[in-house]
Amino acid sequence: MPARTEPAHHPAQAAPPLATIRLDVVDLHVLDQRTCVERTMSELAAGRGGWIATANLDHLWRLRRDPAFARAYGAATLRVADGMPLVWASRLQGVPLPERVAGSDLIHSLTAAAARHGRSVFLLGGNPGTAERAAERLTAAAPGLCVVGTCCPPFGFERDPVQLDNLRRQLRDSRADVVFVALGAPKQEFLIEAVREVLPAAWWIGVGISFSFVAGEVQRAPRWVQRLGLEWLHRLVQEPRRLARRYLWHGPPCALRLFAKALWARWRPAPR
Repeated sequence: MPARTEPAHHPAQAAPPLATIRLDVVDLHVLDQRTCVERTMSELAAGRGGWIATANLDHLWRLRRDPAFARAYGAATLRVADGMPLVWASRLQGVPLPERVAGSDLIHSLTAAAARHGRSVFLLGGNPGTAERAAERLTAAAPGLCVVGTCCPPFGFERDPVQLDNLRRQLRDSRADVVFVALGAPKQEFLIEAVREVLPAAWWIGVGISFSFVAGEVQRAPRWVQRLGLEWLHRLVQEPRRLARRYLWHGPPCALRLFAKALWARWRPAPR
């Protein structure tokens, strides 16, 4: 099944189209991490904002069950495969994605690129104090990085119009070029959808637990574990009570469905 092309999701549509592949219920762009970062920087240089969605099995599970989440996801400019099962499914389908493009990796590569290109970043979410500690480590790793703000909004802020207005004001005043949102799905996607108009020329990305990884609060799996597609197991061992339902109940049937649909897409008869 050949990849198709779709233009980047922006009114101007000036950027060249990117190849996409349909996996289960999501269209993913066929690109690697380097190209994703380069695309983001070139769009910033052209004055166009955007949004990177990093798809994994949990997102696929939510996309099938939550129309609001599916609507928000569909508005993303770039959709990349965060989870290795999606990369494996693309290979089964016959249009392999070049690699996994994880939000936990993009927070490093995008901040490094931002430092090189003189772009500013904002860190939103995480546990109290985590964004500040992550900012310190990211700045140390990428000299010249300009962090124009951090914010850890209180629990339930998304239901409080006053808190949301304050957050919008803080974001607008920061004039950030890249906003990392670490609230977990679906909250981070809904928040990006709700507030990104205050910085229409910025790029937004939901990065889940990445601030805790960067700050050293939670240990990320070694690279060899990530390559084997077992990062979920490493996370589960560290946080069994919080993640057991996601990884042991929702994950396996979602993966089986993903692989089955990939095989069907590869071998089904071509339409006459």
